[in-house]
Amino acid sequence: MSSYNAKLAEVVKKDPRYSYEAYEFLQQALHHAYQCVGRQPPPGSAGEEIAASPEFHLSGPELLEGVRSLALREFGLMARTVFHMWGIRKTDDFGELVFNLVDAGLMSKTDDDCREDFCGVFDLETALVQGYQIQIDVGQ
Repeated sequence: MSSYNAKLAEVVKKDPRYSYEAYEFLQQALHHAYQCVGRQPPPGSAGEEIAASPEFHLSGPELLEGVRSLALREFGLMARTVFHMWGIRKTDDFGELVFNLVDAGLMSKTDDDCREDFCGVFDLETALVQGYQIQIDVGQ
């Protein structure tokens, strides 16, 4: 993961349900989600600047798909276990993480965004296990 961020540590202190690593991962997943939907934010843009720009805004489900995709790529079948260690059990938890970051000024939202955008989008347990495939490059 990345280097220590004092603002993230403050967020964790205010809401200790989720680990520091969960917030770091979410920030990485945000950038991954942009790539997944074919929207590449300008280099060096901060998360709050990107999300505030309508052409780069992601919906809750788009961000969650990026979360799922990155988790499977980074952690494979251990993704569910990693999320549990971080305090994450369902997609609703990512709404809490996002809005904690919004409240801390580390992410932004539009007037239409709300925590409910993340509620029950998919069963996280199933999404991290069913359909998982190991990618093998033939010819190496």
